Amino acid sequence: FMSETAAALCLSAGYRNTGDRMWQTLTLFFALMPCALVQLSLVFIHRDVSRDRPLVLLLHLLQLGPLV
Repeated sequence: FMSETAAALCLSAGYRNTGDRMWQTLTLFFALMPCALVQLSLVFIHRDVSRDRPLVLLLHLLQLGPLV
């Protein structure tokens, strides 16, 4: 999960260096939108299964939820 996101960010940086804004935007969108949706669904799963924990919510907001 983390390596895929890191690879997408490196690819996006490569597109930025070559000046290709459209591909940079599309790469960021298709890399970060699924991450955000996964984190959102994991927040709801953690709320249903256990009590509210602020550390877990913070980790989800920082896109580190799958590590929990």
